Amino acid sequence: MKVAHLIFDLDDTLYPSSSGMNKAIAHNMIAFVAEFLHVPYEQAVKIRLERLCHFGSTLEWLMSEGLTDAEPYFAAVHPENETDGLVKAPGLRPFLQSLHIPMTILTNAPSEHAERVLKFLEVRDLFDSITDIRDCGLKGKPYAVAFETALKRAGGTVQDSLFIDDQKKYTAGYENVGGVAVQVGSGGGAYQTAVLPDASKPTGVVKGRTYHLDSIYNLPDLLHRLGDLV
Repeated sequence: MKVAHLIFDLDDTLYPSSSGMNKAIAHNMIAFVAEFLHVPYEQAVKIRLERLCHFGSTLEWLMSEGLTDAEPYFAAVHPENETDGLVKAPGLRPFLQSLHIPMTILTNAPSEHAERVLKFLEVRDLFDSITDIRDCGLKGKPYAVAFETALKRAGGTVQDSLFIDDQKKYTAGYENVGGVAVQVGSGGGAYQTAVLPDASKPTGVVKGRTYHLDSIYNLPDLLHRLGDLV
């Protein structure tokens, strides 16, 4: 397989999941859920845990519960100062540059979040495009429309593009449309257990495969191995 394009997830993939920003994002999501459902914070945690496995994202779940405007959700979950909880990653830029393959971002967050994070990490100019949740009609990963939109922007196909994400249900979505994916980290989060019906393999599409890596920094060896495959 000749990899001509790399499609990267953003959060928990380009930087560690232990970041303070991720903890703040999770808190903000649950606080929004609690306010929207008119329940205490602790109950919102439990409800989200029970329901999210049936949906691609917290936003999709909330829309099924009656949320009609996503913008207040985006503003609450991703405030302008959200990168205060991030830590610089000096090795990220030279690593990405060393790959010498065109790169794009596919995220279930809004574009303003992606722009903030990539600029903070000092790698925004290394990515040709960003496909966010709005671009996908608010129905992002693991649905086929998300991958199709990102591939179109990247000028790639599932045959020549590698998708990298930390969540199992998202790499499964790309695998099910015939692509080769890389799951980084453990991917064992509480909300990653379901493969959604709409994300199942379309008729006539050959199922792809998923490789597992501890981190994105192990990508060069995998790319070399993929290049040897016919």
